[in-house]
Amino acid sequence: MANQFGSKIRELREANGLLQRQVASQLEIDTPMLSKIERGERKAKKEQVLQFAKLYKADNNELLTLWLADQLYDVIEGEALADEALKSVTKKIKKDK
Repeated sequence: MANQFGSKIRELREANGLLQRQVASQLEIDTPMLSKIERGERKAKKEQVLQFAKLYKADNNELLTLWLADQLYDVIEGEALADEALKSVTKKIKKDK
């Protein structure tokens, strides 16, 4: 599974005609770190996800969902019972609402 969050923020950056160095400067991170986030080699912090949303005028919930999905995938990737575990978590989330 590709890094959904990184792909999305790269797509948004390009759609806004911004260079990585311009975005990195706005987020107060270095350009290589932004490049790694876009490629999925480094995880963005939750606060950074919100900064990306604000900078790109993107939907907070969409970016947070993609970011969280990537986090979950990294934890369960390769696990034989991943699907069953996700179903269990989904059931618990619905119950707790």
